[in-house]
Amino acid sequence: MSIPSSTDNARVALITGGAQGIGRGVTDYLIARDWRVAILDIDADAIEEMRERHDSTRLLAITASVSDEAAVGDAFKQLENWQGRLDLLVNNAGPADPYCGPLESLSLERWHHWLDNHLTGAFLCSRAAIPLLRRTQGSIIHMASTRALQSEPESEGYAASKGGLLALTHAMATSLGPNIRVNAICPGWIETGDHQKAANREAPSHSDIDRQQHPVGRVGHPDDIAALVAFLAGPEAGFITGQHFPVDGGMTRKMIYAE
Repeated sequence: MSIPSSTDNARVALITGGAQGIGRGVTDYLIARDWRVAILDIDADAIEEMRERHDSTRLLAITASVSDEAAVGDAFKQLENWQGRLDLLVNNAGPADPYCGPLESLSLERWHHWLDNHLTGAFLCSRAAIPLLRRTQGSIIHMASTRALQSEPESEGYAASKGGLLALTHAMATSLGPNIRVNAICPGWIETGDHQKAANREAPSHSDIDRQQHPVGRVGHPDDIAALVAFLAGPEAGFITGQHFPVDGGMTRKMIYAE
C-alpha cells in the first residue's frame, strides 16, 4: 500500500494534551527536529498560545476533549486533510492532579474524571489513529506515570487510569504488531511550571531535598521525556514494543525509610 506524503515528507505526530506541560515540551522538541505536529487540547487559551509559537505549516492546533468521541473523529479528519499521514500518536492528555481525597467519599463523577480523560481518551485516539499508522508503520506512545507502579494515599482514580494505560500498552502491542509498535512512558517528577499557558506559568524552584531525593541529583524536565518519545518513534527502536519506561531520575529505585 502506498504511503501518503505530507507536504515536505516530514514525519507527522499527533500529541494529545499538547498545549501545556509535558505535551507542550514534546511538541516543541519534535517541531525543532523537523516533525509536523498536530495537538489536541481542551484549553483554548493554551491552544492559541501554541498557534502563536509555531508556524501553521508545522503545527495544527485543535481545541478538543479526548473523551468526546465525535470531537476526536473530527480532529483526525482535520489531521488527514492537513498532512495526509500519521507516524506517531502520543496519548498524553488527562488531568495532572493525582489526588482524589478519601476513597470512601470519592464520587463516580470524579472517578470518571480520571478514567475518561486518561484511559478512554487513549482508546478513542488510538482507535482513530490505527488506519493512518498502519500505512506508515508508525507507533503509539501512552504517557503513563510512575504512579502506575507505586502510590501515595488518596490517588486511586489517577493510579487506576495510569495503570490501565500500562495494560493497554501490552494488549495493543500484541494486537497491532507487526505494523504498529506501542509503548508507554512513566514520567516521575517532571517540572512543568514553565511549560504552562501564560496565566499559570511559574518559574521552576526546587530545594536541596527536592534534588537529593533523585539519584541523578535533579528534578526532571519535559525534554527528558521528549527525547525518549523521539527515540521510541524512530527506527532505532524498531525491536521495542509492549514496554513501559520509567523516566524518574531513579526515584522508584531508591529505598526510603521513615525516621
